[in-house]
Amino acid sequence: MTASPDLRGHTVLVLHAHPDDEAIFTGITLRRLAEAGARTVLVVATAGELGSSRLPLRPGETIPERRVAELERAAELLGVSRLILLGKRDSGLPGWTAGEHARALAAADPLHLARHVAEIADDEGAGTVVHDDEHGIYGHPDHRAVFRIGATAAEMVQASAYRMTVDREHLHVTARDGHLVHGAARAAAVPFGRATAEIGLAVSGSGEHLTVKREAMIAHASQIAPDEVPAADFAAAYGYEWYRRSGKPGLLDALGNVHLLAPVPA
Repeated sequence: MTASPDLRGHTVLVLHAHPDDEAIFTGITLRRLAEAGARTVLVVATAGELGSSRLPLRPGETIPERRVAELERAAELLGVSRLILLGKRDSGLPGWTAGEHARALAAADPLHLARHVAEIADDEGAGTVVHDDEHGIYGHPDHRAVFRIGATAAEMVQASAYRMTVDREHLHVTARDGHLVHGAARAAAVPFGRATAEIGLAVSGSGEHLTVKREAMIAHASQIAPDEVPAADFAAAYGYEWYRRSGKPGLLDALGNVHLLAPVPA
């Protein structure tokens, strides 16, 4: 189930909208790529400015400062080689006027940002780019923006592109209302994920990989409480990470495909 390829000399760029997305949706993938020797470049578009903190902030500390510090800790746990912040502002949920802010990611020129991300990918020699799917996983304006930016950047550098999503049918069976995406979709009043048959690739990992993913998630302590991701139920909700690939196979395929509908090797 968990192939151990030698990916030394290869680089993947993973683009996310907010701090904590990297752990929730690609934590196993990032950790396994790093362990296989790949260089992992994590690009995060915003600092999650519009998220509230479930914990008190230190005197003088701001939400984005706390969230970036948490992101840095999570990235360390996941073996990220380089962390880059694009410096855009959180746009908030669908319909919020925050999406019209001059610095909001949702209001930014996606082509301009795509060129910037493409330059990073080109400088790093990244042959694989990972980004949200066109639904933005659960319809968040920033996640939709990350799709436009990531897909365009991948095309510019002719990289293999993987569109991250979740398998809503799988989660309905194994972790009904047990994944953070369920609450996020309710807050946004939108559907989420894809049907099983729409997804081509699922990445999983060992118990150790799951432990690290959970640690990376709760490193975002201002957002995620440990009891929201209980260890006993963690594998059922977070044991798989799902992708739809555009273009030729890239580094994520090398990790092995545990998707229910994956082709059986000859």
